[in-house]
Amino acid sequence: MTMPTNTAPTRLHGAKNLRSLLVCLALLLLAAGWGASPLLAAPAAVLAVWDDADGQDAHKPYTHVDVNAPKGGRLRLSAVGTFDSFNPFSPRGVSAAQLALTYETLGVTPPGVKDFVIRGLLAESFDLAPDRLSMVVKLRPEARFADDMPVTAHDVVFTFHALIREASPVYRAYYEQVTGVEALGEKEVRFTFAAADSRELPLIVCQMPVLPAHWWKDRNLGEPQTEAMPGSGPYRLAHSVMGTRLIYVLRKNWWGSHLPVNQGRYNFTTVQVDYYRDSSVAREAFFAGEADFYSERNIKDWTNAYHVPAVRDGRIVRQVVEHDALQGIGGIFMNTRRPFLADARVRRALLLLFDFTWLNNAFFYKEYSRYTSFFTNAPFAAQPLPGDREIALLRTVRHAPAPHIFGPLPDIPPGGRHNERERMRQALQLLAEAGWGIQDGRMVNAEGHSLMLTLLSNSPAMQRVYMPFRNTLARLGIVLNVRLVDQTQYIARLRSFDYDMIHVVARQSSNPGNEQRSFWTSVAAKTRGSRNYAGISDPLVDEVVELLIASPSRADLYAAAALLDRLLQHGCYVIPGWYSSRLRFSWRQERIRPPKNFVAASGMDIFAWHMAPDTATDTPGEK
Repeated sequence: MTMPTNTAPTRLHGAKNLRSLLVCLALLLLAAGWGASPLLAAPAAVLAVWDDADGQDAHKPYTHVDVNAPKGGRLRLSAVGTFDSFNPFSPRGVSAAQLALTYETLGVTPPGVKDFVIRGLLAESFDLAPDRLSMVVKLRPEARFADDMPVTAHDVVFTFHALIREASPVYRAYYEQVTGVEALGEKEVRFTFAAADSRELPLIVCQMPVLPAHWWKDRNLGEPQTEAMPGSGPYRLAHSVMGTRLIYVLRKNWWGSHLPVNQGRYNFTTVQVDYYRDSSVAREAFFAGEADFYSERNIKDWTNAYHVPAVRDGRIVRQVVEHDALQGIGGIFMNTRRPFLADARVRRALLLLFDFTWLNNAFFYKEYSRYTSFFTNAPFAAQPLPGDREIALLRTVRHAPAPHIFGPLPDIPPGGRHNERERMRQALQLLAEAGWGIQDGRMVNAEGHSLMLTLLSNSPAMQRVYMPFRNTLARLGIVLNVRLVDQTQYIARLRSFDYDMIHVVARQSSNPGNEQRSFWTSVAAKTRGSRNYAGISDPLVDEVVELLIASPSRADLYAAAALLDRLLQHGCYVIPGWYSSRLRFSWRQERIRPPKNFVAASGMDIFAWHMAPDTATDTPGEK
């Protein structure tokens, strides 16, 4: 466009031409790929994985908190086992409980939302490029660490590289598709991504903690630490007795107290954590007034152990809350790295011999449900037969699936004494097909090796639960040893996959994605410290995991997750255990109280609770 040189345009006419010129310039920039320019799109305070995800108002507190909750007091919690490190990111050592109170992430996921959403915490805004190949994160100018040093882009860059090079291998897999992290200034950092097809990757990046680079300068993030770092979180570790006690104190003038995501939370001046040998001792300490809150996981004890004076006279309040949280999969993971468990027929036989129905009736008062999927209680769990989208995905994969994958899911027959013989008959047939048979009362293979397995545990209370399973296996000549070890040894053996069988829970998010690599892939099977407890190494599973991560829509995600679930169920890697759709907890009402709307929260946010009225503040807090 050329303006006439022989006229004197009015101001209005000139403004119109100027606007037109700017529009043209914007279109040219867009065509040139400058979509991340702040001239074209305003940075966002909230990120969502899907365009139609749950809306979040970045300026409002969470719905489950009481923004007018009283401040002060001491919250006393309990933990079981021990600890020997103040570094929660190391693949070595046992880190102390509640260290997350001392550091913060770029963003946080609001509780109770259906979809994957991130609200800013250390980050003030997120500027995701239209091509989704980069994102600029702007840090809050007021954010500071506990030693009063500012949180900078340099700290973000340092943290990213330290996590993938030195920390637990989980982080390396998590951030695998992040190709670069660059400080653009004191308070801005740009992340670049290998591809645009992982919709959740920008949100995963925002879950990254930010650590003080100046403190870690001469330390290794992969090593246990006997000193706690000065994080940017609401609390600092003020006192500790290694392996026994932790005392966190609310930071004076903590920089983030005004943020909507923090309002109504972190109401206690002090958080004290005492360690106990096992859960029964921790429970008795709670009854004796040494702790303020106790979450009960043992249904037998919930039913029988609470007949104590403090419950009868109302000092201790008991509550059961129904929830519909996603469950994932839990149970006895069978380590396919072990030769005896490498055959799916052997694993299927062991699954058939585990009688959950009898166990639930005899030990659990019929209070538990059995896991039915690797995505239990989720909309993307596999249905009995594959849907059209799953079949379409199967026809696109490079590694051809076995024909039975297109058929029904393998059933988990109901337990109980009435069908015990039939389940044993099926198990014996599967074992025979795998080359096993009974000789002189022992289950042996062609080489004469007995089928002897060890189930590793760190819970004395679980030993009695495993005994019926052990007795059933003994009837078929299979030896199951239950090996009880302390927490330190348990964690070390878990990380190095030094077990035959282990009872663990693999929880799932509302938007499965990158973390699936650490659960099920061939690379994770060889990576010490990954969460591939069963040692799954199947190229088809690897391929479907990548399809899931690259899902372009929610419908495609559901189909890919269902297909992954189907493959894992056919693999018989886990003897499904049990879960409860109820939270069972107790508290001493003369000391602490929940917020009015705490039931609406997803899970139990104890840091949204507050001291009871008229409770004396038994600590002055941070000076």
